[in-house]
Amino acid sequence: MIGKTLRSLQFGMHWFPERQGGLDRVYYELSLALPGAGVAFDGLVAGTGRSAQDTDGAVQAFSPANVSMPQRWLGMRRSFIKYLKTHEPDLLVSHFALYTLPILDKLGSRKLLVHFHGPWADESSVEGNSNLRNSIKRKTENLVYRRATRAIVLSKAFAELFAEKYNYPRDRIHIIPGGIDTKRFAVTESREAARERLGWPVARPTIVAVRRLVPRMGLENLLAAVEIIKRDIPDILLIIAGRGWRQPYLAEQILKSGLSDNVLLIGFVSEENLPYVYRAADLSIVPTVALEGFGLIAAESLAAGTPCLVSPVGGLPEVVTGLSPNLVLRSPAIGDIAEAISSALQGKLILPDEASCRAYAEKNFDWHIIAAKTAEVYRLAVQ
Repeated sequence: MIGKTLRSLQFGMHWFPERQGGLDRVYYELSLALPGAGVAFDGLVAGTGRSAQDTDGAVQAFSPANVSMPQRWLGMRRSFIKYLKTHEPDLLVSHFALYTLPILDKLGSRKLLVHFHGPWADESSVEGNSNLRNSIKRKTENLVYRRATRAIVLSKAFAELFAEKYNYPRDRIHIIPGGIDTKRFAVTESREAARERLGWPVARPTIVAVRRLVPRMGLENLLAAVEIIKRDIPDILLIIAGRGWRQPYLAEQILKSGLSDNVLLIGFVSEENLPYVYRAADLSIVPTVALEGFGLIAAESLAAGTPCLVSPVGGLPEVVTGLSPNLVLRSPAIGDIAEAISSALQGKLILPDEASCRAYAEKNFDWHIIAAKTAEVYRLAVQ
């Protein structure tokens, strides 16, 4: 029973059609799915007027995303104050601590819930940012999270991290996995037809990794594993989709390792082609070495009917173990990656079939299921 509509005002980072990141995708999809679960979705994000056009004014840009931080903070304060002059939300929802910080003093007695998408400061540290910047990010997170009455995290692993790292009460943490539009990923074309559509070789054993090209994603280990695999499977093809500052280093590693015929860096993949990228692969892989709270990519791959191997890091095993424990690597080490991929491609490691992958994704990660669970926690937050 949905009951009375609950009005939420949600503070995001960017509008997903303009900037494509995991947090932005979750925010965007919730804006579409929550109204069907009885939660009205108003929002404030950094960006252009695109969000207002897409939502009939429900999600407004508080400032352009490319201006200075003081300008963005000032824009956030002004937009929040303006919103409160004509609306009174039942619940305030933060998805990004940096853009919630400048309005903390304006919240009054209103309830605040946070969606914890990941440890911002820790991710920054792993990716090589300065200690000063990481310290500022950590203080920002702590100030915002301390104010929240409840929190939603993506996995058991992140629930533990959130409780311990931010000293947040465990009984106010709720675990809700990320969601996907399973119908969009359930393309009907065969694997061969998907490869033809993308211009890929039709007959080669093909693995896909859809990742941001940064160190913690484990792509260097994956490339080294392919170097081992090609001894037994010479025509193996690894396709890496995504952008990031490590791209030149990965390209150099490919060249030096003699993998130019076995690895393609294809860069950004459009939303239209992404389901076909997963569908075209014999299997996908998420070889993350640190700080993976959920693994949306694994769920998307399953929805396309393609089994996904994941490293035993963070929340990744939680995404696939219920389908098959064979989908979890022993470790993200080079040898374990190589052994798992080789065994899977040669039929020695039994992986779920297409129908099982799709059914599991629909049952566990479809947005209408995730939205209903999210709405339930929102209602608890306002009691």
